[in-house]
Amino acid sequence: MGATTHPASRRKRLGLIISLAAVVAIGAGAAFLMFRGGSAAADPPPPAAPPPTTEVVRQTLQETITAQGKLGHGEARDLATALAGIITSLPAGGATIGLGQTLFSVDNKPVTLMRGSIPAWREFAADMDKGPDIKQLEQSLADLGFFGGTPDEKFTAATTTAIKKWQKSLGLEQTGTIALGTIVFEPEDVRVNSVETVLGSMAGGEKPILTITGLGRKITADLKLAQQSIATVDGKVTVNLPDGTKTTGTIASVGTPISRDGDGGGDGGGKASTVIPVEIILDDPAAGAGLQEAAVSIDFPTKSAENVLVVPVGALTPDGKDGYSVEILNADGTTKKVPVTPGLFAGGSVEITGDGVKEGDQVVIPKL
Repeated sequence: MGATTHPASRRKRLGLIISLAAVVAIGAGAAFLMFRGGSAAADPPPPAAPPPTTEVVRQTLQETITAQGKLGHGEARDLATALAGIITSLPAGGATIGLGQTLFSVDNKPVTLMRGSIPAWREFAADMDKGPDIKQLEQSLADLGFFGGTPDEKFTAATTTAIKKWQKSLGLEQTGTIALGTIVFEPEDVRVNSVETVLGSMAGGEKPILTITGLGRKITADLKLAQQSIATVDGKVTVNLPDGTKTTGTIASVGTPISRDGDGGGDGGGKASTVIPVEIILDDPAAGAGLQEAAVSIDFPTKSAENVLVVPVGALTPDGKDGYSVEILNADGTTKKVPVTPGLFAGGSVEITGDGVKEGDQVVIPKL
């Protein structure tokens, strides 16, 4: 049998264990207090973060009006012919056609592109009245190497000779005359936007054979009638491309007011409106080079304020019934309210004037 522990010994041992537990607990508490900084009191709150601020800057502020536009090759126009006959050749959509090249053929005879801004409106033949269309023809024939004189508005023997040389190069009968419809004058090379007929169809009349555009990419936009004053020829605009980049453009033309059909869902039921058509040329032809056609927005500049103090609109605080103020951050971290008068608003910024605010000041942006 094992030895029996005396009750007094058990009580003594239990007391020793309790005493040791108390010492351990006290030591742990002391260590906790040391870890917490030697005090059982609550920590002070962290210092408040400084308010968000922005700098008062001096710059030119430009107000703009934004309109929607389309980047492409310009508005397509119909091309018909006065020649009667059967269409025997057609170009492919997207093809480019230059000076002296064939647009299409009627009865196996080419209809040729010539350079000029005045449409062909009569036959070219000896004894015809002088006119600028003759000068266009002679200049085109000269550029093609068939006319050796100085182009003018008179149809002479030199004109007849040049026409015969040109006709010979095409394998045509050398008549020295050009029937109406045989040539088409355009101010530049053209791009075939679409083919509107098929081989074997009848030519003649007003039915379009092709629709064409110029080769250069342009932006077309319609301005509201009340906005016509913001667009002037040679005026500069900012173009916002679909990928978020910006580029600049120059207004090439401002048209006269025209009526456009509204969005009637394709059934003609839309309400018509009067608009001002505007055409814009990109200053950098390479901008948006990967885009054939795209919707863009155009910022037309209107009012401007030069060399003025500017802050974000969010820095303005209503002050009383009609006034405003900004809160300036002092060097010691305090702030003060300064009454200001807002001027031009543009692009999320505002012009301000007022005593006690200057360039370089830090103004508080109130949290919403």
